[in-house]
Amino acid sequence: MTSIPDSDDDRAFKDLNVVGMLHQFWEQKQVKGAMVETENLVVYESIPSPGPPFICYVTLPGGSCFGNFKYCYTKAEARRDAARVALMNSTFNELPCRRITPEFIARSVEEAIITTSGNMEDASDPGTSIGAYCLMLQSNTGKTMLEFQEIMTVFQLLHWNGTLKAFRERRCSRQEVISYYSQQRLDECMRSHMALDWLQRERQRPGLLSHELQLALRELAEARQAGRELRFYKEKKEILSLALSQASAEELEEEAWRGQETGLEYLTHGGHCIEGSMVDPSEHCQFYYQESGSDQESLG
Repeated sequence: MTSIPDSDDDRAFKDLNVVGMLHQFWEQKQVKGAMVETENLVVYESIPSPGPPFICYVTLPGGSCFGNFKYCYTKAEARRDAARVALMNSTFNELPCRRITPEFIARSVEEAIITTSGNMEDASDPGTSIGAYCLMLQSNTGKTMLEFQEIMTVFQLLHWNGTLKAFRERRCSRQEVISYYSQQRLDECMRSHMALDWLQRERQRPGLLSHELQLALRELAEARQAGRELRFYKEKKEILSLALSQASAEELEEEAWRGQETGLEYLTHGGHCIEGSMVDPSEHCQFYYQESGSDQESLG
């Protein structure tokens, strides 16, 4: 196969060792922040592929995720390009204009009011969409935009999953939901509960998971090629993959039971297992509620 010559930019980034620069950048930030753990600060994930284009994701401390922007012919090139995109965003995030200040909040709220045809009085009422947005910004004053995006990813997923709609139907106030989930990390518990919701929808509408996963994969690819922050898209893909894996496991188990004769050993499937699917989700998360209807509702 004919090799593709490196461009001047490629050679420059190779010489700069952008992977090492990204690690050093975050290592210094951790030390300044009195965080002594510097191992595995930056996590790389290469997507298995028999040939180009190769894809690599890099996850930063806090959870922000970026991927290679270019069409990459080798795994090493994809890793360097993902590190380059992450380093550019990391350094840009340090600029004063990327920090949430009272002035930034005022401008953002004004823009939101114009966009939604709202009014300024709504900003002081957490029960309105504008008020909820203002409250989110105020509660994160002093943080950078990447830090704010890490928190917003949780709310994006709650909206996508239909959980925010369930909260509204149960008359939970926006202020309560924002206050609670602003302190929660996106962990395996939250992912598993969302996967369970999608598993329930798959039982009602067979084929839904495969369709949604294809959409999520397309959105992830488009966002990566646009150089955007990817955690929301990547989490969607992983939640749907987990649910689809469990759905496949259940289907195999049902087929095994149907084909067994009395006394044969029960066949188990060695795929992913989502525990606690039959327990009250409130035992795990204070504000989590199962929801199986339409999920196209926003925080507002």
